[in-house]
Amino acid sequence: MQHRKHAKTDHPIHELLSTRWSPYVFDERPIAEAELRSLFEAARWAASSYNEQPWSFIVATKKHPESFELLVSCLVEPNQAWARHAPVLALGTVCTDFRRNSKPNPVAIHDLGLAAATLTIEATSRGISVHQMSGIIPDVAKELYTIPDGYEAVTALAIGYAGYADNAPEQLGDRDRNPRDRRPQDEFVFADGWGRPAAFG
Repeated sequence: MQHRKHAKTDHPIHELLSTRWSPYVFDERPIAEAELRSLFEAARWAASSYNEQPWSFIVATKKHPESFELLVSCLVEPNQAWARHAPVLALGTVCTDFRRNSKPNPVAIHDLGLAAATLTIEATSRGISVHQMSGIIPDVAKELYTIPDGYEAVTALAIGYAGYADNAPEQLGDRDRNPRDRRPQDEFVFADGWGRPAAFG
């Protein structure tokens, strides 16, 4: 199996987007520190409301086994089974209030998503894969990492080089062999009323 799955798009998009995908099977070879720094630099420059940059990342690599297992323990068990094979794991957290006025930031999670997406596209440009997960245990993360009040762990990321599905347990290998698929634009791009496909003409 190839390490990248090309999307069959209905309209032309950048190759970094059409080749980005989220593997369940990772090669265990490490990622160089310089590469990781560049990924998080990309996240640093993501757009955010009022430039609040409400995201923070807690990162663990297999170079430090105890730290790595600590982060693994913040994942739900089904995710632990496959994500522990990636060389790098990260928790994505948000500051839930605006720092500028202490009012609730309703788009903090949206902005974390932008930062994670920017990181992911930078990773794709370097032949590195990212699998984002919602399956975490926020209370465990909060306790283990003493995440302060006003901050929440929201997601996790497995970062590494895609492995070969043929060498993986059947269920995981099948997930990585399945073709990519998406709903057509008519189902989510509307104009003049809900459910009315946008014509753009």
